[in-house]
Amino acid sequence: MSNNLKALGLRKSFGDIRAVDGVDLVVPAGQVLGFLGPNGAGKSTTMKLVTGFLEPDAGSVEICGDDLLAKPLAAKRHIGYLPEGAPAYPDMTVMEYLSFLASIRELTGATHKSALERGFSLLHLEPVAHQTIETLSKGFKRRVGLAAALLHDPPLLILDEPTDGLDPNQKHEVRMLIRELGQKKTIVLSTHILEEVEAVCDRAVIINRGRVEFDGTPQQLDAKAPADVTSNRLEWVFRDITSTDLQMQGGLK
Repeated sequence: MSNNLKALGLRKSFGDIRAVDGVDLVVPAGQVLGFLGPNGAGKSTTMKLVTGFLEPDAGSVEICGDDLLAKPLAAKRHIGYLPEGAPAYPDMTVMEYLSFLASIRELTGATHKSALERGFSLLHLEPVAHQTIETLSKGFKRRVGLAAALLHDPPLLILDEPTDGLDPNQKHEVRMLIRELGQKKTIVLSTHILEEVEAVCDRAVIINRGRVEFDGTPQQLDAKAPADVTSNRLEWVFRDITSTDLQMQGGLK
């Protein structure tokens, strides 16, 4: 099985603060990885390193065999990225915005048309196709961002809080979509919602103070809780692993 994401020894500092400290993330095709950590643990910085938004101080990243530093354009063609906040052009309609992004991805003709149809269908965006981005609810904006990440049918999806702002029905739909896509693609899902890890992830990685503190299945994570903890077991384990004075040290996201 090929590794669509191979990040080794990632390090990144901001001044005197070591935000990412030797992180390895090797994720094969057909796996949904839940990437967890408290605020300030280095989670978002790691996501930016593996998508090329930031350059590491040390370490390497390969996307589907292409080195992100040596061949950045080739590597990034393999990535669909939903960043935190997912900024978009507010005065464009949803149709105009996604069509614009498809063109940037060099999708033309029938491929361009089918990519748009697929994005609208998967995320149920037809009702807002001709609304401007600025008029959308937070949930619909998030769905537009996810459609944008999927347009070119990439083998690697990096999703930062993909269900943020969605109502319970929308969360269920997106989670089911992630499960479906994750059968063939590599998906790295950054989330604060431990329930989401149980619902959609094959594997969980917990980062704290810029270092990986746990890497295993959700079942192995659950097994770390004492037998007398009968509810919110993953939450108990997460707190046990990550309870630090990180915020007092001025940690970064």
